[in-house]
Amino acid sequence: MTPTLETNRLCLQPLELADAAQIQMLFPHWEIVRFLAGRVPWPYPSDGAETYIRTMALPAIERGDEWHWTLRLKSEPAQIVGCINLMKAEYHNRGFWLGLPWQGQGLMSEACDAVTDYWFDKLKFPVLRVPKAIENPASRRISVRQGMRVIATEERQFVSGKLPAEIWELTADEWRSRKFR
Repeated sequence: MTPTLETNRLCLQPLELADAAQIQMLFPHWEIVRFLAGRVPWPYPSDGAETYIRTMALPAIERGDEWHWTLRLKSEPAQIVGCINLMKAEYHNRGFWLGLPWQGQGLMSEACDAVTDYWFDKLKFPVLRVPKAIENPASRRISVRQGMRVIATEERQFVSGKLPAEIWELTADEWRSRKFR
């Protein structure tokens, strides 16, 4: 089961099918999707959020391969502002997106810290790896702030096309040493 997580400003609630309508309204914007994995359909279909949650996210959660949360401000808990997930893939363990009105406020950094804690402290994985488009400085800043380092570069398919990418890595020991400073 995916638990509810909290940060100073956010409540991370487990994703459910009832979230599809709000996600469908927030998600399909080029500024949000362009650096996401190329498997995200673009243009985004009118039933894209519901189809993704029903056929991909919920089955992966049930298998124990993924953990998905909606991000909600504690001050407005009914409003979804973004999503974040963890995955058991070898070189892609975390993904996220944030609605345009809430970008640039440090909210995704808070969410990333909460799920990184969960990855290492509750799920007990030894390493977290995340791919990022080199052209995505906001996402890269989160990795830098968390103490991650680049372990590989490659080309990856993103919604915006094939782009140079980096694989960022953080070990549980590195995370704990930064966390308890």
